[in-house]
Amino acid sequence: MSPKNQIKREVIDMLKRPITPEEYALIRQEWIIHSKAEDARDIPGLMSTLTEDCVYIYPQTGRRWDGHEGATAFYTELLTAVPDIHFDLQNIVIGPQGVYEEARATGTPQGEWMGKPANGEKIDYMISIYFPWDSEKKKFKGERMYIMNMDGSFPK
Repeated sequence: MSPKNQIKREVIDMLKRPITPEEYALIRQEWIIHSKAEDARDIPGLMSTLTEDCVYIYPQTGRRWDGHEGATAFYTELLTAVPDIHFDLQNIVIGPQGVYEEARATGTPQGEWMGKPANGEKIDYMISIYFPWDSEKKKFKGERMYIMNMDGSFPK
């Protein structure tokens, strides 16, 4: 099967996923646990919501972190570089495929992040995040993150 057809098949399979009130409540609760752990800078709490083979990825750059080790490195790097980072939720969708959120991220970089040195300027951007759900393991399979500057452009 060609890569294009494989992606199409995976999308069709996602659209066919059934949802029960119990599954919805579980997905919602795991997202709440994840969000609270992030706010508390609780990396073990964050890892408790993720599958062992989770993937964190910025498709815009191709940068990715694999597994719990990678996700721990992602959060350690982010929270060290921008210790006061704050995510202000703007929109959220929860379904059998996982969670999609849009948030406004603000903070002041204190160290290098994603290859960019801290310059003392506050960050203020929109981020769209998809948390794919593993319906067998009952955990998130990571995050796909897209960052956009407040003027609508993508960070360079």
